Amino acid sequence: MEMEKFRALGLSENVLSALAKKGWEQPSPVQEKTIPLLLNGTKDIVGQAQTGTGKTAAFGLPLIEKLDDNNKNVQALILCPTRELAIQGPKK
Repeated sequence: MEMEKFRALGLSENVLSALAKKGWEQPSPVQEKTIPLLLNGTKDIVGQAQTGTGKTAAFGLPLIEKLDDNNKNVQALILCPTRELAIQGPKK
């Protein structure tokens, strides 16, 4: 039942399984608003939310869904404005 809100966003069963293994129970507000739009692929999005609210997953999960395992070319480029953000690890 816990994954139903993530499932409603349009994420695949593989991604839902990975989220469950990580202990994620429900999407944050920024994820609920952006993931369906990014999965649809028809809009550019600029999202703004406080630190720790799930912005990385808001763009990262749809990105994972759209990657083609058979395509060995660059499929995505993620830019970070500072070195500190680039090396920032997951919160414990």
